[in-house]
Amino acid sequence: MSETEKLTEEIAARREDLIALTQDLIRIPTRNPPGENYREICDYLDRRLRRGGFATEFVRAEGAPGDSDRTPRWNIVARRPGARPGPCVHFNAHIDVVTEGAGWTRDPFGGALEDGRIYGRGACDMKGGLAAAIVAAEAFVACHPDHAGAIEISGTADEESGGFGGVAHLAERGWFAPDRVQHVIIPEPLNKDRICLGHRGVWWAEIETKGEIAHGSMPFLGDCAVRHMGALIAEMEERLFPALAEKRTEMPVVPEGARQSTLNINSIHGGAPEQAADDTGLPAPCVPDRCRMVIDRRFLIEEDVEEVRAEVLRLLRGLQDRRAGFDYELRELFRVLPTMTAREAPVVTAVAGAVHAVFGRAAEYVVSPGTYDQKHIDRIGRLRNCIAYGPGILDLAHKPDEWVGVEDMVQSAQVMALALRELLTA
Repeated sequence: MSETEKLTEEIAARREDLIALTQDLIRIPTRNPPGENYREICDYLDRRLRRGGFATEFVRAEGAPGDSDRTPRWNIVARRPGARPGPCVHFNAHIDVVTEGAGWTRDPFGGALEDGRIYGRGACDMKGGLAAAIVAAEAFVACHPDHAGAIEISGTADEESGGFGGVAHLAERGWFAPDRVQHVIIPEPLNKDRICLGHRGVWWAEIETKGEIAHGSMPFLGDCAVRHMGALIAEMEERLFPALAEKRTEMPVVPEGARQSTLNINSIHGGAPEQAADDTGLPAPCVPDRCRMVIDRRFLIEEDVEEVRAEVLRLLRGLQDRRAGFDYELRELFRVLPTMTAREAPVVTAVAGAVHAVFGRAAEYVVSPGTYDQKHIDRIGRLRNCIAYGPGILDLAHKPDEWVGVEDMVQSAQVMALALRELLTA
């Protein structure tokens, strides 16, 4: 039996353990927001990884957005050194999940196994990927106890809300410095035969239009901020959305529709605060003097972020010149530049070779339409040798009845283990 066959068979033999591990992780409801049970899942991972010879460290992101005594932002980093010097391969997985939402036909935190699928919130995004990485590392060590370098596995907080209490916090403190970590694999669900090289950029902003409050029966005595916002949206429809549709990228972004620039109106609110669900009174008759809109602009590696901002400013300033009483404030919420790891990077070629060995075909190279924690490893950690690779179908993330396939996890774990062999046994 070849070394490749021994390693893939070792993982196949751990199938039931992989299922049980995934189910255990799903059954710890780590909803974000608000950021529940982070310490509980870190404690679980601590027990599991220490059994496999990993030394673990808990890191709380004190002072990060969302961190409080009620919802502390806990992270865990585990490290297992090899028998001789060499590079460090780091598997990073976020431990938080979005809220379950409505429409489930199964317990969203039950981890049910049906027809080769494990169901639950976070099954594919990305507790199945975390489980696959753990089993891959354990199987690799069992087959190659004399490997070089080191293996790290981290479970980090808050990816679903920007990653500032997780990977960003760790990167700011040197955990992803290139002199201590050389290769990073993030097991996001981009399909088992795809290597995700990076992601588009994002620019979020809040726009507030201003008016003047008055009695609703005499709106001519006031100035309606909602109507001003409506004028801005009309400008976007006429000018900005068609212009964005014309911008195309050479990045291999999936799905096809995301190969253009996009803008989403994330939220909009104007006028008096919404009343509580149990309030039976009528709202006061007032002209709204404030209206706020949050926009989510995704941009391409060919675009400059300052021009992205300027496109919106031109619309606002044009309305200010032409529309009586139009006044606004623009507040940038955050920005992330696009990133794309080179196909020739060592972690890419190692995973590509492993995909070919497991599936008998070349890996597909893709770029994610949305950002994930690679942005912090790149921007803060200055480590470019980073990819996303893991089991699961991205389209299922955040949906009711989210699931991950057991066979997909087994095969992805085989790919991860073979990549470890390529990077740590030379």
